[in-house]
Amino acid sequence: MKHLILSAAVMAAITLTNCKEAPKESVEVEKEALMETPKEMAMADVSFGVRGNCGMCKSTIEEAAGKVDGVAKASWDVDQKKIDVSFDESKTDVLAIHKAIAASGYDTEKMAGDEAAYNELPGCCKYDHDIEMNQDGSTEE
Repeated sequence: MKHLILSAAVMAAITLTNCKEAPKESVEVEKEALMETPKEMAMADVSFGVRGNCGMCKSTIEEAAGKVDGVAKASWDVDQKKIDVSFDESKTDVLAIHKAIAASGYDTEKMAGDEAAYNELPGCCKYDHDIEMNQDGSTEE
């Protein structure tokens, strides 16, 4: 009888030990998968001109760019009229970022802003469409 109880206890201990080891293996596999993800990301940094005037423009332009899937960072400079964007090339491209900003009402180097969205902008955000925009984002009057 003692041998039967001892055998059952040993079997239970072996079973519990094996169950505890299984999650560690799956956690290691998940860690390996997470470590591979950053290698697959192809981050790119671009800068281009975007028309605008003020801090409200800055918020709208950065928000529009930031909503594009894959954009990690967007920062528009009010004085230089230029946006710096970091994005994952495997998820989006520069043209998609231009389109998103134009849809919010602002002209970029490559696209005219959506007229209906522009008309809805606050008065301080209205800019002169006739000003020539250079490739570096600067303007000539």
